[in-house]
Amino acid sequence: MGALHPERFLDMLFSGDEAQAERAAQQLEELSPEDKESLLPALAAALASKEADKRWWAVRALAAIATAEIVPLLMRALSDEDAAVRQCAALALRHHPDPQAVSALVACLSDTDTLVANLARDALVAIGAPAVSPLVEVLKHGAPRARLEAARALACIGDERALPALFEALDGSALLEYWANEGLERMGLGMVYFKP
Repeated sequence: MGALHPERFLDMLFSGDEAQAERAAQQLEELSPEDKESLLPALAAALASKEADKRWWAVRALAAIATAEIVPLLMRALSDEDAAVRQCAALALRHHPDPQAVSALVACLSDTDTLVANLARDALVAIGAPAVSPLVEVLKHGAPRARLEAARALACIGDERALPALFEALDGSALLEYWANEGLERMGLGMVYFKP
C-alpha cells in the first residue's frame, strides 16, 4: 500500500469526502493480493452500516479487489435498501462475472430501480452460458419488466438453448417482441418460421 497504511485507507474511504474516498479506492488497484485481502473484513462489516454512503463506498472498494471472496459480499449488497448501493454492486458483478451470482442477479431483473435491473442484466450477459437457463425461466414465467430484461440478456448472450423461449416471446409486448426477434436474428433465424 506504499505509504498509506490500511487503517488510513479505511479512514479515507469512509471520510465522507468523495474525492478523498475515490483516491483511496483507486489506490486499491496498486495493492498486493495480501493487502487487499486484509481489508475484506472491514469492508464486509461496512456493508452492515446504517449509512448508505458508507455501504456504497464499501461496495466500490470491493469492486477493486478481484478475488473470489468479494462475490458473496457483492451478492449481499444486491439486496441493499438503497438503490445506489444495489447499482454499484450490480456494476461490480458486471466487471467480475461469476456464475455463483446468477440467482441474485436474476432477482434484480424486476428491481424497482430501472438502472439496477439494467446493470443486473449486463452482469448476466457477462456471465454468459451459466445464466441462460435461469433467464429462460424468467422469460417464460417472470414479471413483465423481468421478462423484458431476460429477453434482452438472452439476445446478447446468443445461446441456442434460448431459441424456444425467444420464439414464444414473439407473442408478447412490442418491446418483448423486439428483443426476442433481435436474439433470433443474432442467431441467424430472424423472422424465419420455426417450430421448436
